[in-house]
Amino acid sequence: MASISTSGVSSGAEPNSIRASLLSIRNVAKSFGRNAVLRNISLEIAEGEFLTILGESGSGKTTLLRIVAGFESASAGELWMGEERLDRQPPYRRRVNTVFQSYALFPHLTVEQNVGYGLRVAKRPDAEIVSRVAEALDKVKMTPHAKSKPSKISGGQQQRVALARALVNRPRLLLLDEPLSALDANLRRQMQVELKSLQREVGIAFVFVTHDQEEAMVMSDRIALLRSGELEQVATPREIYSRPATAYVAQFIGHTNLLKGEVRGGVARCTSLSWPAKFPDGPALFSLRPENIRLVAAGRTGDAGSVRLRGKVLHRAFHGATELIGVEAGDGLVLVVRTSGSAAQDTVELEFSPDDAVPVRESPGRV
Repeated sequence: MASISTSGVSSGAEPNSIRASLLSIRNVAKSFGRNAVLRNISLEIAEGEFLTILGESGSGKTTLLRIVAGFESASAGELWMGEERLDRQPPYRRRVNTVFQSYALFPHLTVEQNVGYGLRVAKRPDAEIVSRVAEALDKVKMTPHAKSKPSKISGGQQQRVALARALVNRPRLLLLDEPLSALDANLRRQMQVELKSLQREVGIAFVFVTHDQEEAMVMSDRIALLRSGELEQVATPREIYSRPATAYVAQFIGHTNLLKGEVRGGVARCTSLSWPAKFPDGPALFSLRPENIRLVAAGRTGDAGSVRLRGKVLHRAFHGATELIGVEAGDGLVLVVRTSGSAAQDTVELEFSPDDAVPVRESPGRV
């Protein structure tokens, strides 16, 4: 494979370049017996950042969250919050709170009693409890339901109560373990917007765990993509989508076409296609997003410098405002194309810019 410059774990410098570091995860590993769940994880989380840990089932994302919370101990590595060695502190001493997938509200307590429960256990003064509970409920817009029992409010409202219960303790870092997964699709989309807005309002760092790529793209300042216990890439949503570091990232985040070919003398060749490519000679792999491939109208000459090809439409998939079509070009190459109009004809002409063919590294199999 040609030595093409792509960063495997890029920093996505936008948020961290203007914010101080809050939590430093240094070379953290975790094994259960012979099963290595996390391998050498290093990650900086900034003050006030919304970071999403994204990955498929078994990637290690919840284990990492539990290590930060103190519910699991790392097999190796360190956690630092400022000058404090966090992994040596018990969970109750860490200024970290967790919102779980199953909100775990006490059914016999009212909303305000649920929110204030931790403060009462800590034996805070009554006046302080009343004030802080009222403040937390106001932040999540649940004041009108303060006297209600959890069974009398909706799933979305229960989720807000769970957030208020975490926020009332005034943590520096809030951990959220797939808290929206139990909600229906429409409510989930609504809560994504509300949760992001709330995070901006309270100004504390959120670390959000999910397996949902769209959720991560909508809510995050940065995304840390885990694969088999290792960080595949850390970057802003825009960067991780438009400049994926590896073939795995390109395929996991949205749709893509992987073009396997070779670079020789400044020209990339993939089957019958070729385009200018300023990379070293050798085998190469490129990611080409479906929306970056354009249908060329009959009689139109196309854009100068674009790569042109003709193909047969194999299948169509309606996606509301857009349609995904599969097109078989020469030499058995099949491309997925996203179009805003209907490609009614069976044979189409396509074009794409060489700049939209992004170089990526092969993704080796991991165990």
